[in-house]
Amino acid sequence: MNTISFRPRRQRPHGRDSVANVRMPIAEGNFLAHAYRDPGTGVEHFALVLGDPAATPGCLVRVHSECLTGDIFGSRRCDCGPQLHEALRRIAAAGCGVLVYLRGHEGRGIGLVEKLRAYCLQEAGFDTVEANLLLGHPVDARDYTVAADILKEIGVHELSLLTNNPDKPAALAACGLRVARAVPLPTAADPESARYIETKRVKLGHVALSAVESA
Repeated sequence: MNTISFRPRRQRPHGRDSVANVRMPIAEGNFLAHAYRDPGTGVEHFALVLGDPAATPGCLVRVHSECLTGDIFGSRRCDCGPQLHEALRRIAAAGCGVLVYLRGHEGRGIGLVEKLRAYCLQEAGFDTVEANLLLGHPVDARDYTVAADILKEIGVHELSLLTNNPDKPAALAACGLRVARAVPLPTAADPESARYIETKRVKLGHVALSAVESA
């Protein structure tokens, strides 16, 4: 049924309100979209759910950080857009899973304007890690507590995490979730993002696996 159902406005344990859910047909499949609002910050988050993940221990989950430039405009400076759509394809192929889309995570948590300033520094020869530090920001300022809260609300407590980031499974585990395994996300190699991906591999320990290499 293509209707919006508003749940009672009750506060979650960590201050997250579930405000709506609705059928969301997208290119990758027919998902159910859940919207959440953080009453403390006003930030709205989003989850796409397929099948019955609450009844599927170890289901595929992607916790995706908002990236306006990559997700919406297809910027080739990063691999965010390709990872987003590859994750949705993987979940659709499995027939069950969740993609949590975290707003306010732009530029690994520094915001859109600061991310573009970091890009300017990268144009001058600095890498993505050096650029954040030169601007006075942490290398990675993201927090995944809200993602864990959303997954628990959906009924997911054990999951297979779609990620190339070695820190993300530990961050979710610290929030009380069981990450059964980390599943790398291959993306097509692109010369525009090659240095960015290599920096993440060398300095942040990310898996760097192109679709060509994984074939």
